[in-house]
Amino acid sequence: MSGHSQFKNIMYRKGAQDKKRAKIFTKIIRELTTAARTGLPDANANPRLRAAVLAARQANMPKDTVERAIKRGAGGADGENYEEVRYEGYGPGGIAIIVEALTDNRNRTASDVRAALTKAGGNLGESNSVSFLFDRRGQVTYPVAAASAEAMFDAAVEAGADDVESGAEEHVVSCAPEALNAVRDALEGRFGAPASARLVWRPRSLTPVDGETAEALFKLLESLEDSDDVQNVFANFEVSDEIMARLSA
Repeated sequence: MSGHSQFKNIMYRKGAQDKKRAKIFTKIIRELTTAARTGLPDANANPRLRAAVLAARQANMPKDTVERAIKRGAGGADGENYEEVRYEGYGPGGIAIIVEALTDNRNRTASDVRAALTKAGGNLGESNSVSFLFDRRGQVTYPVAAASAEAMFDAAVEAGADDVESGAEEHVVSCAPEALNAVRDALEGRFGAPASARLVWRPRSLTPVDGETAEALFKLLESLEDSDDVQNVFANFEVSDEIMARLSA
């Protein structure tokens, strides 16, 4: 995200999503509905809903679409009831992968994730089979134009964040999961609404992959992202700028 190689997996995911507007909307609508169903339908009083509304705004989702999704979730038992599930496994080159999903059919989603991993030469593991290789973190991002690296760092530390990485495109602020809402609110008061604010799985270490493995891995990530059920995908790989440039050509 910040231009550093350790965020190539997230950069790739963002690029793939940008090409699939309809799928982005489907995923955000599910999150809006679930957030409103599991908490208050007021974004100011529901941090998860606030984050979903922010994502909708960033995706240029029409306001009436956002409001309908929130109303549907606040309606309770009517409509779809999505369940949060997490799948863990390994992809090409032994790369650890975590998939977060919102689904109304666990069997279907598990089958789709398993099939995608198997086709790529990987496998679906048991619960917690790879999550120990990641840390659960709060993450707030801002475009680089929002502030200087020094100003963002000072504000983030004052807000209770642990780390800031500033690159060519973005500032990435990292914090403990329980501090996410406080850090986001403090930074928003200083710099305006962030580009995103969410919980992520950050790899504790990264595994370099060659061009052949990277190509297979990117195809797997795209396949997983193609599922309407899948909300987020995280992986612990690192790709060199040279390989990224060759694959992007």
